[in-house]
Amino acid sequence: MALVVAAVVFLLVTGVVLGGAGLMSKLPAWLMRRKLHARLREGARLDVPEAETSVLRQQHAGPLPGFNQLVGRSRYGSSLTRLADQAGVKVGPGVIVLASCGCGVVAFLATAMWLPAVAILAAGLALPLPVLYLRFKRARRRRQFEERFPEALDLLSRAIRAGHGFTTAMTMVAEDLEEPIGPEFRKTIDEHNFGLPLKDALNGLSERIPLLDVRFFATAVLTQRETGGNLSEILENLARVVRERFKILRQVRVYTAHGRFTGYVLLALPAGLLCVLYFINPDHVQTLFSESIGRALLVGAVVMQAIGYVWIRQIVRIEV
Repeated sequence: MALVVAAVVFLLVTGVVLGGAGLMSKLPAWLMRRKLHARLREGARLDVPEAETSVLRQQHAGPLPGFNQLVGRSRYGSSLTRLADQAGVKVGPGVIVLASCGCGVVAFLATAMWLPAVAILAAGLALPLPVLYLRFKRARRRRQFEERFPEALDLLSRAIRAGHGFTTAMTMVAEDLEEPIGPEFRKTIDEHNFGLPLKDALNGLSERIPLLDVRFFATAVLTQRETGGNLSEILENLARVVRERFKILRQVRVYTAHGRFTGYVLLALPAGLLCVLYFINPDHVQTLFSESIGRALLVGAVVMQAIGYVWIRQIVRIEV
C-alpha cells in the first residue's frame, strides 16, 4: 500500500515539476508567436462580429441539446467547442463535460474497490482524459495538415497558372485532397460561396487551423488581392519554404535522437530499478518509505530527476 501511494506521489510531483518547467521554457516562444500573429492579423482583420463570421457555423447538439446550449454559453464551453472543431470531432461541449464526469466516476468506483485511499486522487486524474484525448487528436490533425499543406499550395499554384480563378483552385484542392486538407478548404470555399467575404473565410481557416504557415497563406492571398502580384509564384515560394523547414526539422530530430533517448532512459531508470529492488528485497526498499530521511531522499530524487530531464530536453530542443 505504501509503495502504491509513493508511486502516485512520485508521478504527481514529477508531472507538476515537468509541467511547470515546460511552461516556463515555452513562455518566451509563445509570447513571440502571439506578437507575430497579432502583426499578421493587421492584414486580415475581421470587419464583422465574431458570432457572424460564418454562415455555416453550427453547434453539434448531440443527445442533450439543452445541456449543450447551457455549457456552450460559458467561457469554458466555448473553449471546448473550439477544441472539438479543431480536432475534427463532431461533439458538443456538453458531451465532453459528461464524458469527463463519467471518466471520473468510473475511476473513483474502480479505485475505491481496491485502493480507497487514492480513489479521489484517481478520479481527479481521470477527469481531464476526454479533453486530453481531444488535444491529442487536434495535435495529430494539425501535424497532418501541416505536412500536406505544401501539396495544397502546389495544387493552388498550378491551377492559378493554368488560368483558373482562386476560388476555383480552392474548390479543386477541396475535391482532390483528403482529410484534413480537403474538408477545411471545402468549409472555407462554402463560406465564401454563401456570401462571406474571402477575407473572413480565410481568417476563419487560420482560426480553425492555428498554424503560422496558414496565417502566412491567408495574409499573402489577401495582400495580393489588394496590391496585385503573381499569386501563383507567391504560393509556390511559400510551399518551398514550408518544405525546407520540414526538411531541416527532420534533420534536427535525427541529430538529437540520441539526446532525447538518453533523457527517457535516465528518467525511467531510477523508477524501474526501485521496482526491481522491491521485488528482490522488499524490506530494504521499505526503509525509504518508513523513515523520514528516506522520504526526504525520495522527494529530492524526484526533483533532481525532473530538473535533469528538463535540462536534457532544453539542450536537444532546437527551434526551426
